[in-house]
Parts: sequence; structure tokens; C-alpha cells
Amino acid sequence: MVDVKAILTNVIENGASDLHINVGMPPILRRNTELIDLDFPAISNEDAKEMVLSMIGPDRFKKFEANKDLDFSTHLDDGHRFRVNAHYQRDTIAISFRVIPNQIPAIDDLHLSPIVKELTDLPRGLVLVTGHTGSGKSTTLAAMVEVINMKYRKRIITLEDPIEYMIENKGSMIEQREIGSDCTKFSSGLKHVLRQDPDIIMVGEMRDLETTGSTITAAETGHLVFSTLHTINASQTIERIIDIYPAAQQNQIRTMLANTLQAVISQTLFRRVDEPGMVPCTEVLLCTSAVRNCIRENRIYEIPNIIETSRRLGMQNLDNSISDMYFKGYIDREEAIMRSSNPSKMEKLLVPADGFEVVESPEEEAVV
Repeated sequence: MVDVKAILTNVIENGASDLHINVGMPPILRRNTELIDLDFPAISNEDAKEMVLSMIGPDRFKKFEANKDLDFSTHLDDGHRFRVNAHYQRDTIAISFRVIPNQIPAIDDLHLSPIVKELTDLPRGLVLVTGHTGSGKSTTLAAMVEVINMKYRKRIITLEDPIEYMIENKGSMIEQREIGSDCTKFSSGLKHVLRQDPDIIMVGEMRDLETTGSTITAAETGHLVFSTLHTINASQTIERIIDIYPAAQQNQIRTMLANTLQAVISQTLFRRVDEPGMVPCTEVLLCTSAVRNCIRENRIYEIPNIIETSRRLGMQNLDNSISDMYFKGYIDREEAIMRSSNPSKMEKLLVPADGFEVVESPEEEAVV
């Protein structure tokens, strides 16, 4: 029988972020974006089944077999924790592990735009952190909640699938509810959370229409709500939320979103060249009156231009962030050019120099 704890210990010792188990292959870890084979025998389907059973027990394994997918968390005896997804592929069991750091990183150490920390002072509204899977959304959210936890005395309720960072009560009172064990689903947890006297609500992911609607409603009722979406920029985020609704309801949701949305932070991770690790490049949209009008009037295509001309307010597009990170010596020039939205423009910008000047247009003051 394969010892899952021995494999996970190896993941920690190698400083990896992810581990993947597929039948017929040895365990494979991901370290700084690269896939690396571990020195273990190839995994059989029976091995994979025993690994999942050892982590969740027979009752939840029946649920896994029925649904073919299951999210959960597990931990080692030394306290290291992992987010896990077990699933089927080609009629065999596969497992993906994500390492959850024991300590919530300080927000000042994440190399985010300074405005992100300021968003934790908002009294109400919806703040979204977006990006592809593995872009650090959960880490950013946890760091933002920790800022509030240390600065204010608030009642914070989180809905997560599964719980990732374990947040200790400091200045605030925190409840962390895990989907599947503490409540059945996001929409069910959100239905009842407003009766639990929260000041701040954190929703792990806006996955479907019901969850999205309940999340926006919670923000409309005067709460500060944080959540995530798998989108790559602010414009796409707003379009995704609107498009999830039937056509007859889209005008209404535009109005609701224009009234409640405070900010969108879209992040992409880049491999660092100055030291081992990753660093996020971010697009930041703040909901000024101009942005709110664009949402209400379905002029989402104008939002990128507003971001570009509003840097003095704290907004930035992804290319601005990429160039900043390059000139700080954090990321590789070729990767910066390749992953920018305008590679030819970025190539001309990223020339050896002592610095660079960004010409900014005057814009209205931020409304948050």
C-alpha cells in the first residue's frame, strides 16, 4: 500500500506547491511552475483508491464514487495542510493536492498594489479577487481578512470549499464554515448567513447563478463581501457575472452590480528570477462613478480605458503591473513580453534603463 503521508512529506521537503496522482505514473509535483517526477513507484488504481479512503473514510468515499468529484482538505501530523480534489479520469481515480501554507502571508509581503490593503477599510460592498486556478486568489483573500482581523473588531463569516487557511481570532470574531461538512453548499450557507449577524462575509467562489445572486444580495444589504471568480481581468469578470443571468434579468443585475461592486483585483502569477518563488502581477479596477455608469449602461468595453487613465487613483492594468515587476528585478523579460496583452508594445518598453515614466491623465477621484 502506498503511504500518502510519505508522499506529502516529500512534497513539503521539496518546496512544491502541488502534487498530482495519476494511475500508471509516479507522483508528480509542481515546483515554481515546473512538473517534477518523485522517486516513487507508479501508482495503481487500487493505490489511488486506498489513498482517498485513508483521507476521507468510507462514508465520504461513497459520496465521491457517486459524484465522481470531491473537494476536501487533509493534513500531516506536523500541521502541514493540503487542499485536495479527487476525481476520475479514464475510469481511474486521480488526485490533485495543493499545499496550504501554515501561516497567512502578511499582505505587505505579497507584492500587491497598495490599494488592495486599503480595500480592507471599506464599510460595505463587493470586492472580487479573480484569476486562473493557482493564481493565489485564496492567499490574497486570506491576507485581506487577516488585515481586518488585526485592525478591527468585526464578526467575519467565511464559506469555503474546503477551508484553506486556518484564521485565528485576534481582534475579530471569525467563523469558518466548510462546504460539505458545516453546510451543504454555498447557496445554502449564504441563505442563512445574514441571520448570523456578520459584518464581513467571505465566499470562497461564486460558482453558479444561485451563489452569485446570494453574494450580490449580501453586499446590497450593507455587508462587506469578498469572493473569487475564475476570470482573467476586470472586464471579463463583470461580463461573466452578467452573462450568468437569463437575458430578461440582465438589466436588473447590471444595476445591482453597479451599486454594490467596489473593486476587482485580477492576478496572474509569474516565476521570480531574483529568488525561488512566485510573484503576482495584478489588474486593479476601482468602481468610480464612471465605472458604475459603464456597468449600468452596458458599456463594459470602455472599462480598460478607464483603468489605463486612472493610475493616480490606484487602478492599474496587467501590463502596467508586469512592467513594474520587471523593472523591480522580479520577473524575466521574455516571460513579461510573452504574457502581456500587447507583446510588441511591451518589448519596446522593457529596455535596460534606470527607470521609466508613466504619463497619466487626470481623472475623477475614486468612489469607494
